[in-house]
Amino acid sequence: MFTQTLKRRVLGSDLVNLLTGPHGVDRYTELVAPTWTLAEGRAKVVDVRRNTSRSVTLVLAPNDAFTGTVKAGQYVNVSVEIDGRRHTRCYSPANAEGSAQIELTIGHHDGGLVSTFLYERARRGMVVGLGAVGGDFTLPAQRPRRILFVSGGSGITPVMAMLRTLVRDGHDGEITFVHYARNRAEAPYRDELAAMPGVRVLHGYTRSTGGDLDGRFGREHLAAAMPTPDAVFVCGPTALVDAVREHCDNVHSESFVAPALESPAKPSGGRVTFSDSSVDVVDDGRPLLEQAESAGLNPKSGCRMGICHTCTRRKTSGVVRSLTTGAVSTVAGEDVQICVSVPVGDVDIAL
Repeated sequence: MFTQTLKRRVLGSDLVNLLTGPHGVDRYTELVAPTWTLAEGRAKVVDVRRNTSRSVTLVLAPNDAFTGTVKAGQYVNVSVEIDGRRHTRCYSPANAEGSAQIELTIGHHDGGLVSTFLYERARRGMVVGLGAVGGDFTLPAQRPRRILFVSGGSGITPVMAMLRTLVRDGHDGEITFVHYARNRAEAPYRDELAAMPGVRVLHGYTRSTGGDLDGRFGREHLAAAMPTPDAVFVCGPTALVDAVREHCDNVHSESFVAPALESPAKPSGGRVTFSDSSVDVVDDGRPLLEQAESAGLNPKSGCRMGICHTCTRRKTSGVVRSLTTGAVSTVAGEDVQICVSVPVGDVDIAL
């Protein structure tokens, strides 16, 4: 039997590439098994659970082409084909850091194309695409002693990854977790959380009674959970994140909505060239994605949050600045996210 290393060496050899040209070996191996690809990260769905009325949990087995290392709290881009079109969304795995399989619990949002598709039609054996890994909502290398976790709705998934990682690693500090859901039936992982050693769990229900906490996060909830935490990790709707920041210090957060991006007051006026399309425009200060769309182009993009990576393009020359981080890209041949990047003078984008 081939080892994984030997299989990749044989399938990636010059001889195999010559024999399978011009399509490449992946075109043929994926006919045998859709996850047998060298160039594209994919995963097979090996388990599907619908434990709440508004979510589905998928367990994924990635192929060898997916080389991303997902830290607890980070997200991974997941692609599915719906009616012949590929759609990509970013989801935060709930499994402990370093697990061989990826666990996703996806909230079913009204009107959500991908979440509805997966909630209704995900099945064992389904193959999905796996893309870039990112996000800085992660645990520090030096673990705080007293940690308060707060989440709302599907924001529970990155927190579950952190909790599972801390428990597995034998963290001996104090941990409290507050989770808000609309009602008991929509609160995932209840049984596991109740049995999780070393973790105090409080539930708050925003549309029903019966929780450990009444109402929404505020001074009283903080006092009941952990009045003086060393660090607070919160993931959920903007209102929840804002409330936690109002009452707590040393807060690490992730929200569900895109950050407000403020374009430069004065555009550079440089020449923006979309070289693959033979289109060029004068920079008007907006993100490159918006300028491309205004020029009649239709680049792939999943959001304007600067985290999905589906809009990443190669910058062959010039300088751009990220509106989310302020970082400046000056190196030729560097990949940039055009949804949150603005030109600084002339720039050439492979689009």
